[in-house]
Amino acid sequence: MKILGGSIGLVFYDVTTLYFESMPQPDDELRQAGFSKDGKTAESQIVLGLLVSEDGYPLSYSIFNGSQYEGRTMIPVIDDFVQRFSLTDFVVVADSGLMSSKNVALLEAAGYKYILGARIRSESPAIKKWILSIGRADGNMAEHRKSGQQRIIVSYSEKRARKNAWNRQKGVDRLRKAYAKGTLTKENVNKRGYNKFLDINKDITVSINEEKIKEDALWDGLKGYVTNTNLPMTEVISQYHGLWVVERAFRIGKGTLEMRPMFHFTQKRIEAHVCICFVAYKVYKELERIIQSIGLGTSVDKVLSIAKTITTLKIRLPNGDILSQTLFTTPQQESIKPLLENLKIAFDD
Repeated sequence: MKILGGSIGLVFYDVTTLYFESMPQPDDELRQAGFSKDGKTAESQIVLGLLVSEDGYPLSYSIFNGSQYEGRTMIPVIDDFVQRFSLTDFVVVADSGLMSSKNVALLEAAGYKYILGARIRSESPAIKKWILSIGRADGNMAEHRKSGQQRIIVSYSEKRARKNAWNRQKGVDRLRKAYAKGTLTKENVNKRGYNKFLDINKDITVSINEEKIKEDALWDGLKGYVTNTNLPMTEVISQYHGLWVVERAFRIGKGTLEMRPMFHFTQKRIEAHVCICFVAYKVYKELERIIQSIGLGTSVDKVLSIAKTITTLKIRLPNGDILSQTLFTTPQQESIKPLLENLKIAFDD
């Protein structure tokens, strides 16, 4: 809290999955098969929920069994953190994967303010009609009050529209190529998830629905947000886009800190591994803060890479006393000397 200025105005929540590459073990209460965000469909996994501050400082986390639906993970993590630290006057920000009527009801019942990604295609017919009537000028925004304090805000972006159109065309082209003969064979079906359990006796005729493609194009460039705050539309959208700090935390955790794959199979060791990685990310963020505060102009990863190459020569007498200690440094290693001195002061304090 001291580092965060004594208060937390925004908390960002998201989930990811961590898979295992240990010796094959039967699934247990924690390690289970489920939807993998890393595309590892053959391995068992766990689900990790992470809560971070506006600047990306990790606040709290929880692990769930690998088959847990991500929408049911958010409220327990937030409730636990709020109760432990008596947190008040904050806004919860989460993406559309956490947007469900139950989550919204629980957030409102607890008195939490929130900004969530909206599932605009799942809205009521009246609201969908309103959304599709919004002007398509780049940067255009509009809002509609759904009920009570809840508002839905929709923005349009030409860049997003081009991306949506490109992705759809890429997918349609792939379908046209795969089913050019107009039939779906057993081989095609077996490559599609749980369809491998189907027993197909003969080819199935398939065709591409052009009307559905046109209907899908109507939504290009549109993005929705649901909130019960009184913040202006621009600020709601800006704060929602801050979710990248959680995505970055997952990227650093999985990459630099090697949170996954995991090679443990007992629950205590799995929990210990995630805990160590969580603490390591706290250290990573504090190191990043100090680097910025002293104007070093480099990244944490670069500093770590340089620090690993520093060599120290110690001359020790037969009685065990150190006669001399010499640090051999290159110009590149000298560049991080201010950081090492700053860290020494921090540890001495």
